[in-house]
Amino acid sequence: MRAVVQRVSEASVTVDGEIIGQIANGLLVLLCAMQGDEKEDADYVLRKISRMRIFRDDAGRMNRSLQDVAGSLLVVSQFTLAADTRRGNRPGFSAAASPEVGRNLYDYFVSQCHTLELNTATGQFGADMKVALTNDGPVTIWIDSDQK
Repeated sequence: MRAVVQRVSEASVTVDGEIIGQIANGLLVLLCAMQGDEKEDADYVLRKISRMRIFRDDAGRMNRSLQDVAGSLLVVSQFTLAADTRRGNRPGFSAAASPEVGRNLYDYFVSQCHTLELNTATGQFGADMKVALTNDGPVTIWIDSDQK
């Protein structure tokens, strides 16, 4: 499973002109299930995200986690993180999980966010979404469960 995590001061996702998810201080998580991914991959990525110390402490150093600052998550599915750009000019997405598997893992990931009592908003799986954010820092981190 792949995730691009951005520390934000605000973020929202809109579908058909309606805001369906928004957060203030926290993390925007763009999430992609890859072929072969299982629940353990989602657990690994969520564990890294929830514990990653990328929020400022009183000295201004990145030393606090999402849980330490009572931040929120906005989780948005994004299969294009599976892009293979090695050949030609048109990316290939065959490394992404099938839509059914991707939806199941996305739903599982979000349910685990709630289990951890993280304030979590979401996009809409498979929809044409417009994502707006104010990247704080900017801080952007890439996580891949294949790198564990």
